[in-house]
Amino acid sequence: MFGSRVVLMRRATALRPEGDHLVVTLSDGAEATAPVVVLATGVTYRRLGVPALEELVGSGVFYGASISQAQALAGQKVYIVGGGNSAGQAAMHLSRHCEHVTLVIRSSSLTTSMSAYLIHQIDVVPNIDVRVETEVVDADGDGRLEHLTLRHRGTGLDERVEAAALLVMIGGWPRSDWLPDSIERDERGFLVTDRDISPARWALGRQPYALETSLPGVFAVGDVRKGSVKRVASAAGEGAIVAPPLVELVMDAAADADVPAT
Repeated sequence: MFGSRVVLMRRATALRPEGDHLVVTLSDGAEATAPVVVLATGVTYRRLGVPALEELVGSGVFYGASISQAQALAGQKVYIVGGGNSAGQAAMHLSRHCEHVTLVIRSSSLTTSMSAYLIHQIDVVPNIDVRVETEVVDADGDGRLEHLTLRHRGTGLDERVEAAALLVMIGGWPRSDWLPDSIERDERGFLVTDRDISPARWALGRQPYALETSLPGVFAVGDVRKGSVKRVASAAGEGAIVAPPLVELVMDAAADADVPAT
């Protein structure tokens, strides 16, 4: 639609400016050239690194949380690994359906990673427990998750518990390692855009467009961007936000080259 070309079974491996255009290199060696590039590469979930859990992904072990999972887990015991607001919100939602919900965190308290209002809500819900200084070290089940092995980091003691599901919510890292150094990132690798760009990184006379990175003509939308709220609706909205400047840049490039805008 709209004259777009979709390239399947390939990934972007490099990006470089070349004259007034940008060149994206694909994994098969092919190159795509355009005056504007929009990066919407998202994030990759952080893994626990437990082989038994990886074998059960999708069969009781999930990365992230889905509203639809709550009713499927009604009346069962569920564990959540993670101490951030997303994990707390998932625990609150699941507690309305599940027999029991347990938050598993490596630290000694939720106070350093979760909002106070959410901690208070969790404290007063009778079927939510918080296991501090604890990590998941093993799992087992016949075709799907049935038990977890929890280890207390202080004592080193292991405990095998019944579990119908494990939701891993320990954040993610952005897929930005393939991008050039000319695109500014924060300390975690998320792409810096518009007003957050360091002055020394921006050489053009104009101000950066909304969601434009430090490499002019390259925009970042969705989870890969620093400061994004990590929600599908917000990511789609950011994609719409870049449309006006994208069209303007494409039209300018076409005018400079004296060719039709595509």
